[in-house]
Amino acid sequence: MSTIGLPIAPHERAGPDRATVELLARRARWLSWLSLFWMTIEGTVAIAAGVAAGSIALIGFGLDSAIEGLASVVIIWRFTGHRIHSQAAEDRAQKLVAAQFFILAPYVGIESIRALVSGERPDETLVGILLALGSVVFMPMLGIAKQRIADQVGSAATKGEGRQNMLCAYLAGALLVGLLGNALAGAWWLDAIVGLLIAAVAIKEGIEAWRGEGCDCVSAPMTIADPCEDACCDAKLTATSRTRSRA
Repeated sequence: MSTIGLPIAPHERAGPDRATVELLARRARWLSWLSLFWMTIEGTVAIAAGVAAGSIALIGFGLDSAIEGLASVVIIWRFTGHRIHSQAAEDRAQKLVAAQFFILAPYVGIESIRALVSGERPDETLVGILLALGSVVFMPMLGIAKQRIADQVGSAATKGEGRQNMLCAYLAGALLVGLLGNALAGAWWLDAIVGLLIAAVAIKEGIEAWRGEGCDCVSAPMTIADPCEDACCDAKLTATSRTRSRA
C-alpha cells in the first residue's frame, strides 16, 4: 500500500534537513565551548574556596563543574566533522555524558555523611556565595538553549548536557541556601545536607541521561539511519514508523 499523501500524525513532526542539522551542530558546539570556559573558571574557584572553607558542598559543586566541563568536551567531539550525522557517535556521546553523573555522586555522598557524623563545621565563604549567585543566573540560559537544540535534532547527548547545566543551576541555588545558612545562622549542617542532595540528584539525572529520557522524537532524524533506532524515540512512534515503511 502506498503511503504517499499521508499526513504526519499529531505526535510526529518532521525532522530538520542536513543543512539545518549542521547549522544546529555549530550552535551546539559554540554553546559547549562557552560552557567549557565557564566551567573551568567555576570549578577551579569552587574547589579552591571549598578547600579553604572546609565546605563539602562547595567542593562537590566544583567537582560537578569539572564533570560538566567534560560533558561539554564530549558534545564538541560529537558535533565535529563526520560525527555530526553519525548515530554511533550520538549513542557513544549519550553514554559518556550519562556516566559522568555517576562519577560525582559517591565522593560527595560519602564526604557529606562523614561531615554530618563528625560535626565538622565549614567556614564562611563570600567567594562561594558570589560564585553560586553567578551560576543561578547564567546556567539556566545555557541549559535551556542546549535543550532546545537537542529537541530539534533529536540528540539525547545534547539533552543530557543541557540537563547538567540545569542541574548546576538548581544545585547552585541549594548551595547558596547552605552557605548563607551557615554564614548568617550558623547552620553548619546545611552544607552537608546540600552535599547529599547533590549526590542524589546526580544519580537520578545520570540514570535518565543513560536511558535517553526527556528527548523529543522526530520523524526524520539527524542521521541517515533508521529514524527510531535512537534513545529519543518512544515505542509508539517506532512501531508506527516501521509499520508505514513496510506498507
